[in-house]
Amino acid sequence: MAENINRVTITGNLTRDPELRQTANGTAVCTLGVAVNGRRKDESGQWVDKPNYFNVVVWGAQGQNCANYLSKGRPVAVDGRLDWRSWEAKDGSGKRSTIEIVADTVQFLGSRDGSAPGGNFNNGQNQGGQSPGQQGGGFTPASDVPADTGDFAPAGGGNAPDDDIPF
Repeated sequence: MAENINRVTITGNLTRDPELRQTANGTAVCTLGVAVNGRRKDESGQWVDKPNYFNVVVWGAQGQNCANYLSKGRPVAVDGRLDWRSWEAKDGSGKRSTIEIVADTVQFLGSRDGSAPGGNFNNGQNQGGQSPGQQGGGFTPASDVPADTGDFAPAGGGNAPDDDIPF
């Protein structure tokens, strides 16, 4: 028998600033609006963007991080599941329903200041955000100590006996 699968992954931009609330027992819940552009050809054969808008719910500490570090326009990748819920309208006009993405993970893309994708991870060094000789944003090493590449040493010249193969 086949199992049901409820999985969704989107990458897009926030349509509004995150909204953080607390449940009655103190659990953080953050709501995000994410726009994802799709492309299709119109009647004349020209490519046009078609935006799709999704509401995303992020629970707990991850929701608090979203509220603290994200803002309108910021690119994000969201992985989660679809959830349908319904409620009675407060004005008594009938039942309402929605489908939301309940996030398992939210990956922050780009940078807080809108510079190069991946952010500028320089731990506060070079207050201008650029290392000497660097022309734009992006990754700036936090240390000038070279990485240990001992695990990546080239293999022998191909003369190893067969009994040295670990499999």
